[in-house]
Amino acid sequence: MERQALYFTGPRQVARQTETLPSPVFGQVLVKTIISAISPGTELLVYRGLAPADLARDETITALAGDFSFPLKYGYAAVGQVLKLGRGVAPGWEGRLVFAFNPHESHFLAAPDELLGLPAGLTPEDAVFFPNMETAVTFLLDGQPLMGEQVAIFGQGIVGLLLTALLSRWPLSSLVTLDLYPRRRQLSEDLGAHLSLDPSAPDALARLAAGLQGGGTYPGADLCYEISGNPAALDQAIAATGFSGRVVIGSWYGLKRSDLNLGGRFHRSRVRLISSQVSSIAPELTGRWNKTRRYHATWQMLAQVQPARFITQRFPIGQAAQAYELLDRHPEDVIQVILTY
Repeated sequence: MERQALYFTGPRQVARQTETLPSPVFGQVLVKTIISAISPGTELLVYRGLAPADLARDETITALAGDFSFPLKYGYAAVGQVLKLGRGVAPGWEGRLVFAFNPHESHFLAAPDELLGLPAGLTPEDAVFFPNMETAVTFLLDGQPLMGEQVAIFGQGIVGLLLTALLSRWPLSSLVTLDLYPRRRQLSEDLGAHLSLDPSAPDALARLAAGLQGGGTYPGADLCYEISGNPAALDQAIAATGFSGRVVIGSWYGLKRSDLNLGGRFHRSRVRLISSQVSSIAPELTGRWNKTRRYHATWQMLAQVQPARFITQRFPIGQAAQAYELLDRHPEDVIQVILTY
């Protein structure tokens, strides 16, 4: 059979290509994609040619083998239905709705252990947010927010909004978010942020400090998340963090460099910078947490948050170039874009 697959062919260039797909062999299933989500962070780095070409895409996911050199297929949020079983696959897989960390393509082959069956009652539109929600769950595991803490989040793209939705359930003293775009800031407050600010405003850090501290005695943030994708935001996050606070860095900057002021207050502040990435679990947690447990928590949070409401645009795969151009040129108009098949 033939399938339609999306390729990144060069900086700001994508193309739909027709490929021949064989029948599933022993231990494989054929999946027809229903929808896939575009990552406005990682995929835009790839689209803009800002991902390090020699870096492995993901060493833990079969469908993402290889590096970031052009041309390449990329994407990791597909929901589909199992159409056909190869020999040796349990009959219960046929017709099942599944999630896969798979690039944007109309059909694909996979082993059952590379698929996640959708829980009963969860729609494909909610399930397609699985990677973003898993990332938000990982940020919680790495940041370890405590009761009564003052927390700031730099960046209210889709992962930032999901993190806000989760942290709004915590008994925090304050939760303040920052984003350049008014639409995201309003949605952030609707989700439970006590205040959402424009980080480009001249008084942003002063308003952030006041919003975090309120009537409390601790100045600054106990915990900051930098997930804006903007390297300049990391310096702001460090400046906003109080003595012995933590900064969780969830952004992937690709080839972009960050210029940090570490020669002043930071030198005596004992602030901890924590690298967070969803492909692994912090070693200190692995005695109790593994990917299966994190998957379970992610499904639970998807059912509670119901993020399908954050889908702002849908494009058929044949119009993928327009989808990426929109994300690239008008991010203020976008929360989440999905491709349909």
